[in-house]
Amino acid sequence: MVNAALMFERVRGKAIFRGLALAVMLTLASCGGDLVPPGRVERPSRPVRTARPATPPAMEVRQCMAKLTSQSILFTPLPDQNFGGGCSAYGSVKLIDIGVPATNLGAMTCDLAANFAAWARYGVQPAARLILGAEIERIETFGTYNCRPIAGSGKLSEHAHSNAIDVSAFVLSDGRRISIEKDWNGDKRTRQFLEIVHASACKRFRTVLSPDYNAAHHDHFHFDMGGRGGFCR
Repeated sequence: MVNAALMFERVRGKAIFRGLALAVMLTLASCGGDLVPPGRVERPSRPVRTARPATPPAMEVRQCMAKLTSQSILFTPLPDQNFGGGCSAYGSVKLIDIGVPATNLGAMTCDLAANFAAWARYGVQPAARLILGAEIERIETFGTYNCRPIAGSGKLSEHAHSNAIDVSAFVLSDGRRISIEKDWNGDKRTRQFLEIVHASACKRFRTVLSPDYNAAHHDHFHFDMGGRGGFCR
């Protein structure tokens, strides 16, 4: 009787352990995107290695690159790289000329690059001409690929997969420099320009974050092609 009871407890313990392990796995698998609830404070931890496909479908990447070429966008295809720690750059390109100069453009997934180029050409430049009466001479960014977690979280950012870009400022042909940090709550015309280019980005990127989202984005717009899409704040 004693041996039978011990055996029962061991089997029962293994079943409970497996159930808890499965629950943890399902919880991690359900997380996506580059979002942390506004105002949430978490203790930084080691980045969680999120599962990513080894490479995007070759046909989709070829079609994307063909689209860039057809739109006279100059770019260089980059070799697929796994940097370790869950960080990678697959199906990425380096933009060389999109018609509107931009700074700090490193590895970008082709899909992100195509949408950024379209946003700069057909969203930002026309808005500057119409609202500010000047041309965009340069879009300043904080960069693209960066093997790091989301601020205030242990989960890897879309930047860690070359799938995000942070835009910080716009330099105009008349010498003005409009920055997200200083001008998000600036004069009426400047606010209108930033609101329009923000709205234009929401139509092109899956995730768009502004200073209205949380303090971590007080000085830039974050754009990425991760998550389920449709998040604009």
